[in-house]
Amino acid sequence: MLKSHHRQQRTIKETSSCTGVGLHTGVESKITFKPAPENYGIRFKRTDIKGSPAIKADIDHVVDISRGTTIEQNGVRIHTVEHALAAVSGLRIDNILIELTSKETPVMDGSAKDFVEALHSSGRVTQDANRRVLPIRNAVTYSDTVKEIDIHVIPSNRFRVTFMVDYPLPQLGTQYEAIYNMEEDFAKEVAPARTFCFMSEVEMLKEQGLIRGGTLENAVVIIDKEIVHEEIDHLRALFNIEETIISGANGILNGKVLRYRNEPVRHKTLDLIGDLALLGVPIKGHVTAARSGHASNVEFVKMIRQEYADYFKENEI
Repeated sequence: MLKSHHRQQRTIKETSSCTGVGLHTGVESKITFKPAPENYGIRFKRTDIKGSPAIKADIDHVVDISRGTTIEQNGVRIHTVEHALAAVSGLRIDNILIELTSKETPVMDGSAKDFVEALHSSGRVTQDANRRVLPIRNAVTYSDTVKEIDIHVIPSNRFRVTFMVDYPLPQLGTQYEAIYNMEEDFAKEVAPARTFCFMSEVEMLKEQGLIRGGTLENAVVIIDKEIVHEEIDHLRALFNIEETIISGANGILNGKVLRYRNEPVRHKTLDLIGDLALLGVPIKGHVTAARSGHASNVEFVKMIRQEYADYFKENEI
């Protein structure tokens, strides 16, 4: 039988909130973090739906992974949960209720920085119950040879994440990030990394009904195609901006300055941490990922759940 790591559970001391618009729905949304009792886990609640139940952040509730992670239970759906989950998980908070006034979490500046600041302002409360942690004993591997995606988890003395991406663009190239002490490094090294997309994807994403709330204020747009003069007005309309559109010398639309040299891979790390929280319990293991996204992250979490099914059954998670 696998034993839990003995550290007491945590929740937040006081309620805190952030307001913004949903990245994909464009709907105004207020997110509120509230304290929760022992063994509650992470749950979301829609306050705009009367009698809406609290939806457990659980891999079995994932219903869509198109450019974000969406969960649903009893017909109630919540879009783009990964940044809020990453903030809670990265700060090692075990029990929390996350209320939303609409169907999607607010994108804020495209990162988890505002959520982390809100959670820091809430303070922490140590609870009586021991924290449940899944210690990785057997390696779990997800591989997609066509897309060259690999994710592994191996035994480790703590939760660690390393991530590698490589893009055929000079402004990106091969990028690597390693987080070896989540509690110390997450807020400063991972949380502020903003979401990004490629110029060539923008039109397609808009046609799919996505990124309705996307602007140059909440996303880093990487130029992977030439911008012709005829496209400028169209792009301004797509991003709902008045200023001119230029190709930045750094390869980023309008020359937006990156917060880190390897900000894209740090954001990928953020997304992975958020998706891993859907396991329902923190892990003690080293996760290494290459080129993964939400779809592969979700499949990987399902594989961990299956490999350690006895643990989840014994602990009623």
